[in-house]
Amino acid sequence: MKITKFLVLSFLLFAFTATSIFPHAVHAGDPAAVIDVYGNEVTADASYFIGAASDDNTTTLAVSATSRIICNSDVVLSSMSNGLPVTFSSPVGESNDGVIREDSYLNVNFDAATCRVAGVSTMWKMELRPTMRGFVVTTGGVDGLNRVKSTKYEGGTNLYQLSYCPISDPMCECSCACVPLGNVVDRLAPSTIPFPVVFEPVADKSS
Repeated sequence: MKITKFLVLSFLLFAFTATSIFPHAVHAGDPAAVIDVYGNEVTADASYFIGAASDDNTTTLAVSATSRIICNSDVVLSSMSNGLPVTFSSPVGESNDGVIREDSYLNVNFDAATCRVAGVSTMWKMELRPTMRGFVVTTGGVDGLNRVKSTKYEGGTNLYQLSYCPISDPMCECSCACVPLGNVVDRLAPSTIPFPVVFEPVADKSS
């Protein structure tokens, strides 16, 4: 119990620190459309790979899951060939014109078969991992309680910084500051190290 309380307090301290380090990643700006690698608007009716952008503008890592059956899988960084696509949507009660916009609250779901375990969804959420000494992004989220933001990353073309915006336990009893996400031991987790990503649309298999 003491360890859990310590980790929660550590997360709140991290959120305060991250707000100072990444002011552009946690404050709402103009609702510009998020743009994919081909210069098109990211939409809620399409699937995308989330790739980690390197200094030379190449992507060798992509977001994936520890298990393809998605049951309580952690969100990990893997090779592009093992990337697992995601879809975006606005939480219940948020307006959605079909275009994903910067600094808007989003639900992120793996575009995969829903886990057959009752109550486990493909939606991203944050979960405490004592073995990781902190929080990691995993699956099983609930609409409206597990929010992500995509903020324009300064210094690149069509690059974005993902942030997690907690609104529920175990991190907050109410809404608190968004925190940037990054690569922590090959898992997507809160991080003070900038982690620019790109969105690559999944090819239409019917074409």
